[in-house]
Amino acid sequence: MNQSKRIRPEAMIFDMDGTLFQTETVLLPAYHKLFDTLRSEGLYTSPTPPQERLLGSLGMLLEDIWKVVMPDGSPQAHARANELLLQLELEGLAGGETQLYPEVKETLEELHRRGVKLFVASNGLEHYISGIVETHGLAALFDGLYSAGKHGTLSKVDLVKLLLDENGVKSAWMVGDRSSDVEAGKKNGLCAVGCAYAGFGHDEELKGADVLISSFAELLKLYEETDSE
Repeated sequence: MNQSKRIRPEAMIFDMDGTLFQTETVLLPAYHKLFDTLRSEGLYTSPTPPQERLLGSLGMLLEDIWKVVMPDGSPQAHARANELLLQLELEGLAGGETQLYPEVKETLEELHRRGVKLFVASNGLEHYISGIVETHGLAALFDGLYSAGKHGTLSKVDLVKLLLDENGVKSAWMVGDRSSDVEAGKKNGLCAVGCAYAGFGHDEELKGADVLISSFAELLKLYEETDSE
């Protein structure tokens, strides 16, 4: 980590998918049901695209994801896919089969106990993010949930800037697994912590991060080893 950034933050800002939440536990069943439904409704006639396309697109805005996943799909198919994905993911969350990464809840609880303000900043949809937080009993730990779906931002950089401004946060770590998270941290003058355990992205995704962690629990150790001002 850059020496200039070695101060304990007053806040930590987390991406959701691939950082706190094991996205594939809800996303992949929903993905396959989504394309079955699109075909049954006559909106898409091709076979289901490889799920790797979707996993490789996580972190992008939803409208851009469908351009990658089904570039041959009509605007109507993309719009219906947006509706279906949220519906099916919320059904999956209600089914109780989804998982956070190991030690996420325990680590967040300890950071919260130590007075660190905790936020989510995600390019996902509002009800999806709040659904994960509620399902896994995290609501009391967060000071705010920021999503592109709710706030209408065009980039993670803008979303994090909005979060910082609205909450008067002066020092924070941006924690995430994608290049958009690193960019959001660096362009807002924050320490960027790269999560190298999800495996959705490529090595290049976290290029430029100030520090990498290979498990979520390492975040607490990093916090303890960082000097207070």
